[in-house]
Amino acid sequence: MIVAGGFWGDEGKGKVVAYLALNDKPKIIARAGVGPNAGHTVYSLDNKFGLRQLPCGFVYKGARLLIGPGVLINPEIVLKEVKLTDSGDRVGVDHRCTVIESSHIEQDRSSAHLKGKIGTTGTGCGPANVARVNRVAKLAKDIPELERFLTDVPQEVNDSLGKNELVLIEGSQGFGLSLIHGTYPYVTSKDTSACTLAADVGVGPTKVDDVMLIFKAYVSRVGEGPFPTEMAMEEAERLGIVEYGTVTGRRRRIGAFDFDLAKRSVMINGATQLTITCLDRLFKGSSGIKSYGQLPANAKEFIEHIEGELKVPVTLISTGKDIKNIIDLRSEKL
Repeated sequence: MIVAGGFWGDEGKGKVVAYLALNDKPKIIARAGVGPNAGHTVYSLDNKFGLRQLPCGFVYKGARLLIGPGVLINPEIVLKEVKLTDSGDRVGVDHRCTVIESSHIEQDRSSAHLKGKIGTTGTGCGPANVARVNRVAKLAKDIPELERFLTDVPQEVNDSLGKNELVLIEGSQGFGLSLIHGTYPYVTSKDTSACTLAADVGVGPTKVDDVMLIFKAYVSRVGEGPFPTEMAMEEAERLGIVEYGTVTGRRRRIGAFDFDLAKRSVMINGATQLTITCLDRLFKGSSGIKSYGQLPANAKEFIEHIEGELKVPVTLISTGKDIKNIIDLRSEKL
């Protein structure tokens, strides 16, 4: 299964991956996507983890945690997160991963175009991808500190799939930030759709069974760029929605659910299931609910409207920050 973001990121992929990991017990959880410019947050055992490199599925101790060759890595952040999650014996980094160097970060942060106009995270991802394209980038195999983690991720993943074991691919960012399909030039430095997420870890399209696309009950966006359904900050505050980016700490722009963007996202990602997160932020009486029948009538109408418009079943609904605050409808709808 691939877990991908449907809007502009910040949809709650970290929590969803953590839930799926604990509930479905995959053999492998592999991180795909751009790199450490995306932060995934998971609340577990009364602790908050904001991870930028390792999969949020680390909460399930039976899973091997891999970083695919298509993912940019900052070795310092990788090592920090290995220590934070106490998961060193389960982590594998593909030896082909491109390394973000300090010069890439400086280039990113000093660029008037990237940092000023586009509003990048300043984590060096764009310049590192340029270095890869120019064939001058360092790879993970060149970094001694990573030697004990080095592996062939595509081989591991495909060996596992060959044994009919469950593999979970955790994407990053969101469809609207895709370099190819997003709101160019206000996008990230590579494609973020499900096809590329699969390629990031070396999985061919015929081996993908499910694409779980994550949407917030509303939309948020960090940085510059078009936002058709954006509301004034005062309106967001009136609704009690004030959020900040996991990596940058910048305040997120808030808007209403964008059905046009969602339909295109469903089409290009090939979504087979949908997750709706942050329902509790939009509908009073939804917080902590774990049964669909107990949701307020207006919340159920909203979910049913999404299904009617997008023609894909909503199988997971998040009703709070904690991993356990999930309504799981997969046994009923699939």
